[in-house]
Order: sequence, then C-alpha cells, then structure tokens
Amino acid sequence: MKLFSPGNWRPFVVTLIVAGIIVLALAGYLAPMIRVVLNPVVGMQSWISSRYTALYDFVTVPRDVASLRQQNAVLNNENSQLQTQIIQLQQQLKEAEVLYALLDFARSRPENEYTASAVIGRDPSPFMSYVIIDHGSDSGLRHGMPVVTQQGLVGRIDAVTSGASRLQLISDPGSSINVRLQSTQTETLLKGSITGDLTLEMIPQETKLKAGDLVLTSGLGGAYPSDVLVGQVVSIQRREGELFQSASIQPAVDFSNLRAVLVISNFKPVDIVPLTPTLSP
Repeated sequence: MKLFSPGNWRPFVVTLIVAGIIVLALAGYLAPMIRVVLNPVVGMQSWISSRYTALYDFVTVPRDVASLRQQNAVLNNENSQLQTQIIQLQQQLKEAEVLYALLDFARSRPENEYTASAVIGRDPSPFMSYVIIDHGSDSGLRHGMPVVTQQGLVGRIDAVTSGASRLQLISDPGSSINVRLQSTQTETLLKGSITGDLTLEMIPQETKLKAGDLVLTSGLGGAYPSDVLVGQVVSIQRREGELFQSASIQPAVDFSNLRAVLVISNFKPVDIVPLTPTLSP
C-alpha cells in the first residue's frame, strides 16, 4: 500500500489551489480578472432590468394617467372653491372696513342719531341721480332726512316705503343746497345737473376763490344740518362785468362706489318754501 498515491494528493492539491485563489482574491490580485468575468453578467442584468421596467411602465402608465387626471380634476375643483372663498372674504373685508368707517364717523358726531343702511338699488336713468337703501318707514325713516357717509354729504331721502327708501343724491339736477366756503365763510348755492356735475352759483365777484377750497353745508334753508362736508372747488368760472362767479365742485363722496350710508334720523327738515317771498307779476 502506497502512502502518497495520486488519489490521495488530489484533494490536498485542490484545497491548496482554492486556498491560494482565496488569498490572492483577498489581496486584490484577482480584481481585474473578476471584473472581466463579471462585467458581461452585470451588463446582462442591467439590460434585463431596463426591459422589465419599460414593460412595467407600459402596462401601468395608462392607469396612472387616469389617476393623475382624476387628482388634477379634484385639485382644480378645490382651487376654484378656494378662489371663491377668497373673493367672498375680500368682499366681507371691504364691507367691514366701510362699516367701521361709518361707525367712526357716527362716534365723531354724537349729537346726531343715525340709521345705517345698505345700498340695494341704483338709478338706471341718466336724467336722475338716486339710490335705493334697505330701510324705510318701519325703521323710522321719513322724507327729507339727510344722508351721509364718512366721506361727506350724500343727499336726502326723497321717497319712503315700509322697507326701503329712495335717496336723492346731491348730484341730481333737482338738487339745490345752501352751502358755504370754508376759507371765506361765503354762503352760496350748490346745484346738481343732468350730467352729475356739481356747480357753485351766486358767488360774489369779490370773493377770493381758489381750487381746493372746501365746501360745507351752511344749515340755511332747513334741509340739511350745518358743517357737513360736500366737496372741494376744482375750477372757477369768472367773467368780467357779471355780478357773480361760479365754480365746479368735486363731491367728497364717490357715488359710483356707494355701498352703505348713514341716515341722520333725529334731524327734522324745515319746509320754508311757504315763507319765501316771491316776486309779484
């Protein structure tokens, strides 16, 4: 019996070779060879993975597109609702600002009693100037009561029902108000017109008038309380040889944006027309 026959050496040699390969691999000597062997395998794996991903996307994308469209429709609907809410909040903020301004004005003139009202209608005719408010005789409003805002004089109540009132604006062609110039204390007459323009008439020629002068109610005539701001002088019309001059007035109130008003409910207009002397024919 041979102690070291070829059959006995074979396992030892194989073990020695494997151990040597492991040592060389751990030492990094076989890295280039391993890369050469594994690169084709890695490339094949990447190719298979990309093809699988493409096939998966091809199968699932239509369903994803439908889902995305549905989500987009939901988001658009939510966006529309939010925009509507923003508009409503902005409108409520504007209304609140108007009401706070009216409240501040009322507090600054405690001698008067006020009824706050919202504008619910406007004059569609170019030949009249009036608005409709949402308070009437049931709220104690009467014909002739003056109407103001925090900006100044609006006009007066011209007609009343139980739940609403019609306001004649100071720009109405039938409006005529006794006013005075703050700078000179000159009393004069303010008239409206078909075009809505305001004109100061019957101003003595010696009155020193200039653009920017403020115009206030004088209290004469009994139709309006005194010292309510009406507007300011914009331009002056003066002609030599005439007894009076006139002026164009910019109203203090922006009638086109009128949303709420204050009715001076404790003011009682006085009708002095029967006491006004007339020229005999």
